[in-house]
Amino acid sequence: MCGIAGIFDTRGPGPIDPELLGRMNEAQHHRGPDDGGVHIEPGVGLAHRRLSIIDLSGGHQPLFNEAETVAVVFNGEIYNFQELAAELRAAGHRFRTHSDTEVIVHAWEAWGEACVERFRGMFAFAIWDRGRETLFLARDRLGIKPLHYALLDDGRLLFGSELKSLLVDPTLPRALDPQAIEEYFGFGYIPDPRTIFGAVRKLEPGHTLTLRRGRSAPPQPRRYWDLEFADNGVRDLDGAGEELIERLREAVRIRLISEVPLGAFLSGGVDSSAVVAMMAGLSEQPVNTCSISFGDPRYNESRYAEQVAGRFATRHLVESVDPDDFALLERLSALYDEPYADSSALPTYRVCELARKRVTVCLSGDGGDESLAGYRRYRWHLYEERLRRLLPQGMRGPLFGLLGRVYPKADWAPKVLRAKSTFQALARDSLEGYFESVSILGDGLRQSLFSADFRRELQGYRAVEVLRRHAERAPDHPLSRVQYLDLKTYLPGDILTKVDRASMAHGLEVRVPILDHQLLEWSAGLAPGLKLSGREGKYVFKRALERHLDPEILYRPKMGFAVPLSAWFRGPLREQVRETLLGDRLADTGLFDRKQLAWIVDQHQSGMREFSPAIWSLFMFAAFHRRVIDGEG
Repeated sequence: MCGIAGIFDTRGPGPIDPELLGRMNEAQHHRGPDDGGVHIEPGVGLAHRRLSIIDLSGGHQPLFNEAETVAVVFNGEIYNFQELAAELRAAGHRFRTHSDTEVIVHAWEAWGEACVERFRGMFAFAIWDRGRETLFLARDRLGIKPLHYALLDDGRLLFGSELKSLLVDPTLPRALDPQAIEEYFGFGYIPDPRTIFGAVRKLEPGHTLTLRRGRSAPPQPRRYWDLEFADNGVRDLDGAGEELIERLREAVRIRLISEVPLGAFLSGGVDSSAVVAMMAGLSEQPVNTCSISFGDPRYNESRYAEQVAGRFATRHLVESVDPDDFALLERLSALYDEPYADSSALPTYRVCELARKRVTVCLSGDGGDESLAGYRRYRWHLYEERLRRLLPQGMRGPLFGLLGRVYPKADWAPKVLRAKSTFQALARDSLEGYFESVSILGDGLRQSLFSADFRRELQGYRAVEVLRRHAERAPDHPLSRVQYLDLKTYLPGDILTKVDRASMAHGLEVRVPILDHQLLEWSAGLAPGLKLSGREGKYVFKRALERHLDPEILYRPKMGFAVPLSAWFRGPLREQVRETLLGDRLADTGLFDRKQLAWIVDQHQSGMREFSPAIWSLFMFAAFHRRVIDGEG
């Protein structure tokens, strides 16, 4: 795994500042501690940091073709590179290395922009073709690997794996994007293609960007892949399960290629346990696994992880993590570059740190909930959709809107008695209702939190528009529809971002076999009833895994990484919260209503209301602003 960066003069072969390019590269040193490379010629600068995984001696980048006319800098892994190399050799291409990187260069020569459609893997790369005076940027189908870019007023395009590499350039405009702020406080992350800065964009998953020198029109990203939920004709539960396991096994197998130590995360949940089960069946040696444990049994899955490790005789490494891990708060802000409010980034950072003690490559179970309908919110969404179909919007809106307004807010009550949010969701249309279920701050809270001046600046823009944009291409079935929306937003913006930054901070490569695009395309075509049956999510997956994993692993309630934010903000971080959220610094941004900030803090710390997601998102926004905008980081 690596980090890439570069500068391209779109107007002509102007000089490239070597010191600037070097600093951009060094800003991502953690992504590739083993090696670094820079290439500069008139109008183009390419930079690379390398974490050596395959062809340890021959994979130095930037890497050129034989004629030295095409160069690539690449972050990721192409798992089918050996097949592609054989095809390209047969077509007359000559290889000098055994790396997957060189396959990209020759694939560009052979197939041009369509080369990305041949790659099976995770990737973000930049190709410079001197003969065509063209820079080509590409990102993998699911967004496993990141890529940021900015086109400046002077005609230079900057790109980099992480936002921090672009921020090295002092001429990059730092103006915040108001719509990105609204989206952050809606989702807890900033969905692609926005970043917190108006001048910088993320290349969306499944997209490429082509820049040709001298073209006056601004470049527009091109979509090369999308997930189609087309019926694959598989109806039999047992047959579907057998094929699912075989496809997962094959996706795991191709991800075991490595010249450095390799292992797996093992939480004791269904997805990571399934990946370990497949690895154990494919490996001659015991699989390296790792997990972390918490003192609080409500959050501690370590005994389930040990149960799976024992069944498959893995070399299991487990360490206890302090649940009050305050030391990481400032580190997270620097890690993610822009506001990011998923508190599970804390334990994710620690499990990556633990894994790196033994291995350089780790397989994870990420993606199973999105691809096979494992989230509980999917079940609730289908319930709500049935009620929506029974009552037209003209009746439903006023009825449930009234109930939502008069029903008391009861954060302290058992979940079955918390009907207020359900009523509010039923009063809305399908997309609005689903947004309310995934948002960390609902529309009403965001509106009251923002200052009058900032609300005017938004001009009515709401974060739900992110879902509306993707819904234009989403399938019709209500389950497939929300799966598609999560695969376009939550998966790349939250889950994959979290894992990429946390793993790269430790020089650890993470591979995600459940997100193999061929496996994903097949599973998307399964009937929705095979994925969510009654109350059971990932139904076909769990049934198929019964011969591999114990029922206690497959059918226990989902836990996941959790952090005791609510207790932190009422206890050990009480004064820090008040100082951060109620001090002049946050108020002076002009973005927030000071009285509402005080009300949120007072209500939470008194125990009257549960506002820990809101407080955490504000806390992380303040840390970002202090470090990046005020320059104190």
